[in-house]
Amino acid sequence: MKIHIRKEKPATWAQYTAARRPWTRPFLAVEWIWEWTAYALSNWTFLEVLDYLETFSVLIAVIFYFSESGDRVKQRHYQAWQVVNTSQGKGGSGGRIDALQELNADRVPLVGVDVSGAFLQGVRLDKAKLLRSNFSAADVRDGRFSSADLTNAILRSANFRGGDLSHALLRDAVLDDSDLTGADLTGAELSGASFVGADLTNAELREIHWEHIASIKDANISAVKDAPTGFVDWALQHGAQKTPSPGR
Repeated sequence: MKIHIRKEKPATWAQYTAARRPWTRPFLAVEWIWEWTAYALSNWTFLEVLDYLETFSVLIAVIFYFSESGDRVKQRHYQAWQVVNTSQGKGGSGGRIDALQELNADRVPLVGVDVSGAFLQGVRLDKAKLLRSNFSAADVRDGRFSSADLTNAILRSANFRGGDLSHALLRDAVLDDSDLTGADLTGAELSGASFVGADLTNAELREIHWEHIASIKDANISAVKDAPTGFVDWALQHGAQKTPSPGR
């Protein structure tokens, strides 16, 4: 808000020109007129009211900005979902990495999202709600899904090489033919999960909950790291293999 200062009344013309040289009077006249103009305006209440209205309008704008913040968030979410849905079934990223990360950052559930066949390398979806999602044949190398909920997710033939699935919930998830080479599955919940033909070469298996895995037939468990006691023997008895796999 501007500080409104009322000016003092200027001197009269006679007082203003006293002891001044006559030839300066034209110049003094201009200055004197402006001083009286400034004096008149400084004492005009209407201008003071305008100052208050200007401050008030700023306050109203701030109030409207915050009151409409919810609508802006909804609009942002709508646009992000549009990017995800319009790219469904297509290869490439199509802006889906940023869209998914933005939705997850705002804690929007991604239940049932379909990104099958998408290129999502390096996507960061820690703690995401991805129940019943479809990542079939998606390239999510180096992706981060720490503590994400992937219950009932379809991850068939997906590339999770080097990915972080630590403490993820993979209950009843389908990981058949998936590439989990070098992935971190520390503390993951695998009850009911299917790993038929999956490649777990060099995967970190520390503290996994494996006792109720649905199937691990033909899975490659070569050089798995920190596997819980009994896991490797159980896996081999149920059709898993220890075969060094060529790079995919």
